[in-house]
Amino acid sequence: MTDEQDSKTTEQVEEQQNDVDQPAAVENHDIEQQELDPEALRQKKIKKKALQRYLREEELKPYQAELIKMQQYLEKSGTRMIILFEGRDAAGKGGTIRRVERYMNEKHYRIVALGKPTEQEKTQWFFQRYIRQFPRGGEVVMFDRSWYNRAMVEPVFGFCTDTEYKNFMRGVSGFEKDLVRQGTILIKLYFSVTKEEQERRFNRRKTDPLRQWKLSEVDVQAQERWDDFTNVKYEMLKRTHTTHAPWKVIRSNDKHQARLNVMKVILNSVPYERLDTELDFVPDPEIVISGSRELEKMEAQRLRGGKFLS
Repeated sequence: MTDEQDSKTTEQVEEQQNDVDQPAAVENHDIEQQELDPEALRQKKIKKKALQRYLREEELKPYQAELIKMQQYLEKSGTRMIILFEGRDAAGKGGTIRRVERYMNEKHYRIVALGKPTEQEKTQWFFQRYIRQFPRGGEVVMFDRSWYNRAMVEPVFGFCTDTEYKNFMRGVSGFEKDLVRQGTILIKLYFSVTKEEQERRFNRRKTDPLRQWKLSEVDVQAQERWDDFTNVKYEMLKRTHTTHAPWKVIRSNDKHQARLNVMKVILNSVPYERLDTELDFVPDPEIVISGSRELEKMEAQRLRGGKFLS
């Protein structure tokens, strides 16, 4: 073989090698470009969020199945249950209610979210319009805000007189004691969110067209009146956290953990036969706080800094 023939052979081999390597190089270049493409990154982020949302919802399902079993017990025993969902605006009450009721038998539960009282209702005994919504035997009623409006929202915004507020605070514990004495299971949940997280959620409501309907005039003032709401929260816990009707404070900065732990609190309030005995029914002590423990924490804050923080 001549030097010229040998040179040609070498060039042919190199060309063939280049033909093999080129598609891989182009593919790698495309992948790099795709990774740098803003739209591709956005789609990747959406898929990641969708997967996380799916996994969170899947984690709730065993507890949602237990809630169905709990309902069957309530129906069979004729037991009544009332769950109060209270707390600051944008604290995650509505989303938690939707997860709790998602798979429940709709014949045996109701969600009650009362609006402003009518002129006629204003002349009635304060508790009267709530009593009309109370459950029959075997039914669960979930109040998305309840009679505790008079302890929280109404005094802050001047929707009730000082006398009306004081009468409520004096009478509510006796009202609840009688309710429980007659066999109703009463669960009182207060959703607690930080000021920073509340502001973030409000800002999202302002910019998200799917959430703008949630933003009310009261919401707009919630940040400005943060300290006022904190003060009435303290008074409410101090005077209405009782042995027969205790408060459970739910730390709800993490919505998923709040929802999961609320289900555990509800399930632990009923002596039904567990569907899955291997399931973890113990609430996270960092998420579910007793009313008395929350009071101690708030009092310590006031002693150290001269004011409540939460």
